[in-house]
Amino acid sequence: MNKRIQNMADNRAKLITAARKAFAEKGYTGASMDDLTADAGLTRGALYHNFGDKRGLLAAVVEQIDSDMAMRAHAIGAKEQDEFQALLAEGAAYIRMALEPEVQRIVLLDGPAVLGDPSQWPSQSSCLQATRITIERLIAQGVIKTVDAEAAARLLSGAALNAALWIAASPNPQDVMPKAIEAFKLLASGLLKHDS
Repeated sequence: MNKRIQNMADNRAKLITAARKAFAEKGYTGASMDDLTADAGLTRGALYHNFGDKRGLLAAVVEQIDSDMAMRAHAIGAKEQDEFQALLAEGAAYIRMALEPEVQRIVLLDGPAVLGDPSQWPSQSSCLQATRITIERLIAQGVIKTVDAEAAARLLSGAALNAALWIAASPNPQDVMPKAIEAFKLLASGLLKHDS
């Protein structure tokens, strides 16, 4: 039984690895299921068994990359001494990742086109909850204004996501990125409590 479970996990990992490569190089529509299963050393049956179909495989790849993006952004934020600055750094890091070809193509272009609204993805829900908890702490500490924490988290998360989507779809992503980060930071700073 354990050997069978391990084989299934290995097959799943091989398919996700092959799909990441194929989707990054050829895009979702250009990636052939036969080519990516052959690249993984598996059959279409293994793909169907593990993911249902090509769309299910894309969802698993997007989940992996988007979760990795969140962890990387969190690690960047963790370097800040101040929790509000950490929140800004995380958002800016997420936005900057829109310049990475794999992120751009798979998560920000093909993901929404095939899987629908990114704000409904499980990985985005995890980020949203982490942001809400941070905002609740910042409210309790008196750093930011008293506001509905979920509303603020949704708006900040949405701003970072939409900035990344804008960069990915732009003909000049390098030009758009600094504008997007500056606007994101200004919007988020509006939550700060200013003592008069």
